[in-house]
Amino acid sequence: MIIGEVARETGVPAKTIRYYESISLIGRAARHDNGYREFSPGEVESLRFIRRARHLGFSLTEVAELLALWRESNRASADVKALALRRIREMEQRIAELESLRRTLVELAERCGGDHRPECPILDDLARG
Repeated sequence: MIIGEVARETGVPAKTIRYYESISLIGRAARHDNGYREFSPGEVESLRFIRRARHLGFSLTEVAELLALWRESNRASADVKALALRRIREMEQRIAELESLRRTLVELAERCGGDHRPECPILDDLARG
């Protein structure tokens, strides 16, 4: 499959596929005489794997680790679970941070009159840093 077909098939943009190839997240595609990349079914499968892992919030470094574990038949599932649990902890931390930001914005919005007057606690808070 050439890159455009792979992009449509996997949902990964061609530019991203080229980037993944450049950082060796996927193997180098074979080249036709006309310079077009030819991706193997295995590379297409890897791109689907990468897309799903990225969708779940794994970093590119973590995706590389997951790919290595996926390709290793003698892997320990404990290694995979450890990566997933670490990702969950990071997500929970980020959720807590977002909830705190949300509470702050709700409080500021409630204090703002939202009328014709120039006073605005939201802007005052932003200015205080």
